[in-house]
Amino acid sequence: MKKLVVLSGAGVSAESGIKTFRDSDGLWENYNVQEVATIEGWYENPQLMVQFYNERRRQLKTAEPNEAHKIIGELEKYFDVTVVTQNVDNLHERGGSSHVIHLHGELTKVCSERGKRYVEDIGYEEYEYGRKSPDGGMTRPFIVWFGEEVPLLADAAAEVEKADILVIIGTSLNVYPAAGLIYYARPDCPIYLIDPKEVQPVTRRVEFIREKATVGMKILKEKLLQCK
Repeated sequence: MKKLVVLSGAGVSAESGIKTFRDSDGLWENYNVQEVATIEGWYENPQLMVQFYNERRRQLKTAEPNEAHKIIGELEKYFDVTVVTQNVDNLHERGGSSHVIHLHGELTKVCSERGKRYVEDIGYEEYEYGRKSPDGGMTRPFIVWFGEEVPLLADAAAEVEKADILVIIGTSLNVYPAAGLIYYARPDCPIYLIDPKEVQPVTRRVEFIREKATVGMKILKEKLLQCK
């Protein structure tokens, strides 16, 4: 069974109503990105951060996986699929994907601000600022913010290195280090990039599918199954 790796970004969840902070001039759901998506924001106003991610969990609770998520999940019938996502939602899992690496953390989990050893799955529950973790540290969202290391980057790179097919969907390839994962693919690995917008040039040979995620995945599924 061939190894298929999917690198996904905010565009794959956009059709499920999950907005990206890149949609509107540095604002994310009417919040300044610097205040809610950076480690400095946590140090300056952790109460605001807790409020913001509580709101995101409420939003996620009512969101549903779209056809793109479901098709990616269905491809497990034909390929050994690993999803490497920059998204913090759980829509890939709910869409049927069983092996998902969340580079930037998971919205339904919290951890200690002293480190990510104590991780708790709280689902869609809200929590109050001031809640303590078992190590005595303050509980914070289990999110990798700008300014923090990406702990699972090496795992993701190892998956891309093993890929027989690489699919990039819904990402601008602007956010590093995740954007650099494409260069871990073997020279003979076919790469498909699905995005309706112009994506910055890449030095690898890529087959572009200029469609939104749901349409693009339908096209790609047909291509993959024809040449399987």
